[in-house]
Amino acid sequence: MTACWAVVVAAGSGRRMGAELPKQYLDLGGRTVLEHTVSALASFSELAGMVVVHSAEDLQIQRIQFPEHLPVYLTPGGAERADSVRAGLAKVAQHAQPEDWVMVHDAARPCLEQSDLRALYRRCIHTGEGAILARPVADTLKRSGDSGDGSAVAATVDRSNLWCAQTPQMFPLGALQQALDSAAKRHVIVTDEASAIEATGGVVQLVKASPRNIKITVPEDLELARQFLGIDPQAQHQEQAAMRIGHGYDVHRFGPGGAVVLGGVSIPHTAGLEAHSDGDVLLHALCDAMLGAVGAGDIGRHFPDTDAANAGIDSRVLLRRVLALVHERGWRPANVDSTLVAQAPKMAPHIDSMCGNIASDLEIDVSAVNVKATTTERLGFAGREEGIAAYAVVCLEPLHA
Repeated sequence: MTACWAVVVAAGSGRRMGAELPKQYLDLGGRTVLEHTVSALASFSELAGMVVVHSAEDLQIQRIQFPEHLPVYLTPGGAERADSVRAGLAKVAQHAQPEDWVMVHDAARPCLEQSDLRALYRRCIHTGEGAILARPVADTLKRSGDSGDGSAVAATVDRSNLWCAQTPQMFPLGALQQALDSAAKRHVIVTDEASAIEATGGVVQLVKASPRNIKITVPEDLELARQFLGIDPQAQHQEQAAMRIGHGYDVHRFGPGGAVVLGGVSIPHTAGLEAHSDGDVLLHALCDAMLGAVGAGDIGRHFPDTDAANAGIDSRVLLRRVLALVHERGWRPANVDSTLVAQAPKMAPHIDSMCGNIASDLEIDVSAVNVKATTTERLGFAGREEGIAAYAVVCLEPLHA
């Protein structure tokens, strides 16, 4: 039996929203638009897997929480929608057969209903032909004399038999790949998958969609989506007004060198700290605490030691990058508390400088930063002077509170 896959197109910038973030990353009740969309598709029991196509410059995609019960693959998209869809199909083709079905869906349609998915799937399986979700045109249509506001009506368009195409659009994987490849070779611009299939002489079935299957395009659409998803605006405001707490821990062993870097301060010592970066165990723990508070993994996920670009990097640079990620999620540090665990070197003379560096990098008052140092009374690896450990706790507050 043929399998069914989904491709979620999430590579757009959403300029018409006028927001700092692309619309697929805007908040809807504590989850992004994209997470709602992915969740709706992942709840469809016939789905074998999913590919999410994102912008090559996209950093936010790394912090999206994807379902664990379903294979989800990421791949960068292209300049146009058709290019992104082709990239997504190529990724699907690594795991599927040409005769398998694929549903292509807009990331900005988070209100997709299971009944619509079921109707679309059944139509395709029953007829063996591709199909799309669509809505019949309800408004009277006018054609203008030219583009833009203020132009006169040139004609009234007969709306009978006219439909507004939506997504998902479902076709056999191989057929859709061939149709899109053909359009690309002929330099034909296709605005959706159905038009590419139509251009090859293929039949496309229409499946009437729920009026809830809206596409987030302008700011007003977000409020409508909240209503359709049953999100209480008051509850959402209360959630956003809450604090978030993150905890971080890191450890580095001593190695060759004549100084250690802690809190951005170089402290003379008989050894250095072994690390891919500068080994600033305090700032690494703080980065982990901040990432944890916004559910964005850990420092190794964002700045892996397999990346040559991170070799010897100043951890204050990493801290500022983490702060930017936290800001993108809508949060900012309120206060920081941390503890260094080491038998040596002496920390006390340098703690004020550490606090100053952290406060400067996190853009908060130094009074909101606390760094403590303790020994282990000669117990454990720290007591044996094998390395240094650090703990950090950070409290975040809404960025625009």
